[in-house]
Amino acid sequence: MQFLRTAFWVVIAVALAFFCMANYVPVTVRLWGDLVMETKLPVLLIGAFLLGALPFWVMARATRWRLKRRLDSTERALVAATAASAPPPAPALSDPPVVTTVMDSPIPSSNVTGPA
Repeated sequence: MQFLRTAFWVVIAVALAFFCMANYVPVTVRLWGDLVMETKLPVLLIGAFLLGALPFWVMARATRWRLKRRLDSTERALVAATAASAPPPAPALSDPPVVTTVMDSPIPSSNVTGPA
């Protein structure tokens, strides 16, 4: 896929170079009033293209920035919700638990029933 993209841009660059070589003639442009600009045709066309593409590039960058902020916010909310609903971690067992049996514990005297 990367090869096709590179090949496409190479073809566009070569076509633009041939266009510029074939049409490298001076052009007179009246801007406003008596202000006149003399430039070469390829410079004028490439400048007009870039000037026309600028608003769309700015809009795309702003949309990308807004969506990235929304995604980051959603990811932070997901992490917070996951952390809040997760059970607390089990304590680490460094020492084995102490187990007592019935034989080890003394019998309280109040529970002893004798002959009545």
